[in-house]
Amino acid sequence: MTVTDPYAAAARETTEGRVYTVTGGDWDTIQPSDEEERLVINMGPQHPSTHGVLRLVLELEGETVTQARTVIGYLHTGIEKNLEYRNWTQGVTFVTRMDYLSNAFNETVYCLGVEKLLGVEVPERATVIRVLMMELQRVASHLVWLATGGMELGALTAMTNGFRERELILDVLETITGQRMNPAYVRPGGVAQDLPPGAVEKILDLLEVLRERLPTYDDLLTGNPIWQRRLQGVAHLDLQGCLALGVTGPILRSAGLAWDMRKTEPYCGYENYDFEVPTETTADAWGRYRVRMAEMWESLKIIDQALDKLEPGPVMVQDRKIGWPAQLALGPDGLGNSLDHVKKIMGTSMEALIHHFKLVTEGFRVPAGQVYVAIENPRGELGAHVVSDGGTRPYRVHVRDPGFVNLQSASAMCEGSLIADAIAAVASIDPVMGGVDR
Repeated sequence: MTVTDPYAAAARETTEGRVYTVTGGDWDTIQPSDEEERLVINMGPQHPSTHGVLRLVLELEGETVTQARTVIGYLHTGIEKNLEYRNWTQGVTFVTRMDYLSNAFNETVYCLGVEKLLGVEVPERATVIRVLMMELQRVASHLVWLATGGMELGALTAMTNGFRERELILDVLETITGQRMNPAYVRPGGVAQDLPPGAVEKILDLLEVLRERLPTYDDLLTGNPIWQRRLQGVAHLDLQGCLALGVTGPILRSAGLAWDMRKTEPYCGYENYDFEVPTETTADAWGRYRVRMAEMWESLKIIDQALDKLEPGPVMVQDRKIGWPAQLALGPDGLGNSLDHVKKIMGTSMEALIHHFKLVTEGFRVPAGQVYVAIENPRGELGAHVVSDGGTRPYRVHVRDPGFVNLQSASAMCEGSLIADAIAAVASIDPVMGGVDR
C-alpha cells in the first residue's frame, strides 16, 4: 500500500482492527503489525488547548494513550526567512507576529540583539516602558492560557472571566501603542513613541481592577475538587525530564527549579526590581497552574515598581545614524515637537533631508557579527540569534521559541495517561503555534 500521509493511512486502516507500522524506515510502505489491536486517531489539526493549529497522532489501547506524536507546520509563515529581505527596523513588524499573545517579548529580544551588535545603550525611560509592556502582556498571556485551558476542561466561567480581564489589558496596550496586538512598538534603540497622556493613570486603574479580580480565580478553581482532579497528577514531567528536553518556563518551575532569565541572566534592568520566582514541586498540570497564577501577582509588583521608575527623558537613543528625526524630537529634557523637528530638517539642511530619506528607505547599517540574547517570556526562555554581515538587513535571525521546545514534552506527558488527560497536558504546555511554526 502506497500513501502520501502515513499517519492518516494508519488511522484509516485501524478501523478494521489492525495496526500498520512503518518498516525499513520507508514512510511509503506501511505493513500490518503483529501487536495487539490498537486504535490510531488524529486529534486536530484544529486541536483544543492550543493557540493555533496543532495535530496530535494518538495511538490508543482503550482510552489509554500508548503513543503520542505532535505534527506541526500548519501555521508556518516564514518569518525568519522574510527578515532577510527587510531592513533592521522593518524586521520588528515580522517578529511581533510570531508569539502573537506576547508580542512585546518578541520585539524586545530582537531589538536587544540588534542593539548589542550596534553597541548602543537604550535610554532608561525606554527600558522601563519595555518592562511595563512585557509584564502587562505576561499577565494577558496567562489569562488567555487560563481561559482556553479552562474552557477545554469544562470551566466555562474561567474562560469568560479570563477574556474579560484580558480585554482590559488590551485596552491599555491600545492606548499606548495604537493597536491591541502586534504593534511593532519596541524599536532598535528604544520604543516608537512615548507614553501618551493619561496612560499611567489608566495602568494604575487596571492594576486596581486586577488585584480585585485575580483572587476570584482562586475562589473559583483552586479549591474546586473537579478542577483539582483534572490537573493533579496529570501530565507529569519531573525535573530530570525537563532538563533532558530543554524545557523552560512554568513547566520547569513546576518541577522545582527556579530558573527565570529575569533573575539568572537579568536584562532591561530586571536586577533592580524586587520580585520572586514562584515554584512548585508537583511537576504536573496542577503545579503549572499554581505557578502561572503566582506569576501574575509578581508581574503586578513589577509593573508598580516600573511606574515608580518612570522619569522624564528620551525614548529613543540619541544617535542620528539610528533614530528617525521624529523619534529624536524629544531631547534629553523630554520636550519637543516631532512635526516641527521634521519641518526644520526639510527647510534648513539638504544633507539632513537626504540622510532622513535614506534612513527611512534603506535603514541603518549594523556592524558585522553575531549575538545571542535570551529573555523570559510567558512560556519560557525566548532567544534570538542575530547575525549581521554589515549591511542594512539581517543576514540571519533565528529565534528559540519556548513553545517549540516545550512542545517536545507532549509525548512524555501524554503517554500512559487517559485520552481526556491529553487535553489537560497540552493545555499545561501553553503552546502558541505562531511561535512554534514561525
